[in-house]
Formats: sequence, structure tokens, C-alpha cells
Amino acid sequence: MQQLTSLSSQRGASATSIALLLIVIVVAGKLLIAIVPAQIGDYQLTKTLSAQLEEANNSNESAKNFVERVNRQLSINADYDTSAEEVFTFTNKKAGQLAIHKQYEKTNNFFGNVDIVSRFEGDIKQGDAKSSAKK
Repeated sequence: MQQLTSLSSQRGASATSIALLLIVIVVAGKLLIAIVPAQIGDYQLTKTLSAQLEEANNSNESAKNFVERVNRQLSINADYDTSAEEVFTFTNKKAGQLAIHKQYEKTNNFFGNVDIVSRFEGDIKQGDAKSSAKK
């Protein structure tokens, strides 16, 4: 048998480097699980609000009717913990010219008492609703 005479002839990873690699993989996976669903949910909510805004503006609905329409759609989408009043405010309440400002946050537990808070904000106008509905 040949004895190892120097460190340069050793091959492979040490137990410490394998443990550190596993820790990095677990933390990265946990971050993805916490962040990605919130981003997808925001994308879906923005598309829903844009479509509902376009329909409301095309039929000259009032702001109150628009809020009722959005709440009905959110209950259909099984998003029971969200109401329209918590998600957006009106920047223009004229019938047929409704525009909203979306602002809300989602909190996901990372581990223990550490949370990841994702904040979402943006304006949705009638023109935005038309362009997103065509996509």
C-alpha cells in the first residue's frame, strides 16, 4: 500500500465542506419556498385587478361596484384572507376612468421567529389594464 506523503495528493471533499454545502442548499431552498409563491401570487393578483379594472371601465361602473366585483373574484379564486380594501386604493374614482394603486405585503415564516416580508406596490390604470389583457 502506498502511504499519503503530502496534502496535495489527497482527493475529495472534507466532512466540513460537505456539511457547509448542505447548509447552503437547505437555506437557498427555504428562501425559494418562501419568496417564489408570494411573487407568483402578486403576478396573478395584478392580472386579476387589471382585467376587472378594464371590465369596470368599459361598463362605466362606480368605484363601489368595482370593489364588490373584485371581492367576488377574490372569493372565486379562493383567496379568502384578502379583501379589495386591504390591497388597493383608488387614484381616480370617476366612473369609466377608474385607476388604482396596489399596495400590500405578504409575510412568510423563514424559521423560528424570523419572517420574510415581501412588499408589493404599483399603479394600475385603464391603459395598463388594456395592455395586460392583450398579453
